[in-house]
Amino acid sequence: MKKKILIVDDSESIREVVVFTLENAGFDVLSAVDGQDALDHLDGKHLDLIITDLHMPRLDGIGLIKEIRKMDVYKYVPILYLTTESQQSIKMEAKKAGATGWIVKPFMPEKLIAAIGKILK
Repeated sequence: MKKKILIVDDSESIREVVVFTLENAGFDVLSAVDGQDALDHLDGKHLDLIITDLHMPRLDGIGLIKEIRKMDVYKYVPILYLTTESQQSIKMEAKKAGATGWIVKPFMPEKLIAAIGKILK
């Protein structure tokens, strides 16, 4: 059975690249345009991983991570966040909110797949 991943990013081009990369690697992918849209997807369906951007309208990545960690069904789902930020303080804020790890944008598709492989092994 394919692993299911939710990608959350307000940039259509980033979503398209990530969805294309993940589908070509054999994953089943859902996508959301921001944190609020992502919450609408979190209706109890099984997810193996969530990948979220940090800076988004309506609900940013940190807020989304905090909301996800309050939900029993998703409390332990790994969360990677994609960010253009390289500041350690932002990485630590996301980690404190419940993120499993991060990937700095722009990213190489093979690095994304490798990171996911480590998390989902």
